[in-house]
Amino acid sequence: MKEYHDLVRLVMEKGVRKPSRTGVDTVSYFGAFYRVDLAAGFPLLTTKRVNYPAVLRELLWYLSGQEHIRDLRQHTKIWDDWADERGELETAYGRYWRRFPHPVQKSHAPIAETLETLCPVQEIDQIAYVIDEIKRNPHSRRLVVSAWEPGNAERSRLPPCHYSFVFQVLDGRLNCHLSQRSGDIALGIPFNLACYATLTQMIAQETGLELGYFAHTIVDAHIYIADADSPMAEYDHWRGLQLQLQREPRPLPRLTIARKPFDQLRFEDFTIAGYDPHPPIKFKVAV
Repeated sequence: MKEYHDLVRLVMEKGVRKPSRTGVDTVSYFGAFYRVDLAAGFPLLTTKRVNYPAVLRELLWYLSGQEHIRDLRQHTKIWDDWADERGELETAYGRYWRRFPHPVQKSHAPIAETLETLCPVQEIDQIAYVIDEIKRNPHSRRLVVSAWEPGNAERSRLPPCHYSFVFQVLDGRLNCHLSQRSGDIALGIPFNLACYATLTQMIAQETGLELGYFAHTIVDAHIYIADADSPMAEYDHWRGLQLQLQREPRPLPRLTIARKPFDQLRFEDFTIAGYDPHPPIKFKVAV
């Protein structure tokens, strides 16, 4: 997919090398942006194989609203490194998508005073709100979902990377814009792209809209890099991405979703057809 290859080249050509939290250096670029037309095909990368079943399992876990990985880890281990010994995850995206905590103030008193009187907390289902609002008022500019809760982010082992997304309806098509504070170009971004493209198609189908664009802004877009003789050489992504750029993109696949109510959709209701990627490229996660 040309848009992804252009993103890789941008970071490689304009990025700056710097140390990272993981102990592995990155080449980082500020404020990367790309967008893809979802009507042109499902944006699952073809210049390497992407594990779409894992993408889908992760998305359905988000949509479940769970804040533990006990069910998810039966299918994929992608969140194991950040959960505690009980399988609890401090920053579980779906917990905020489906149950964002909102202190209900009974007066205009300062929040601190309100909380002292045991202010009740209302859980907001942001996904349900977006779907209902699109059906009620498709011209709304308030179709926002946030996974960023400041108090949680301060203490979390891994605060949300893709922290907010916004939908827009234009000319009968559903568009989605994702904001991401930190994006691992080799491993994370292909997953994020496929995840949010799937979610957009699910909501478009639920609301009777056609597919529009997916747009993506990444504040710190980075590639992990390590010299060949470095103890961290196994975490290098640079050489694998160079190989990927040499491959010719193939036609995009198509995603078909069963005609069922949004919250009744299950893993077996999603079908990818025509996916013929190049072989996988191994990238190791820097935790």
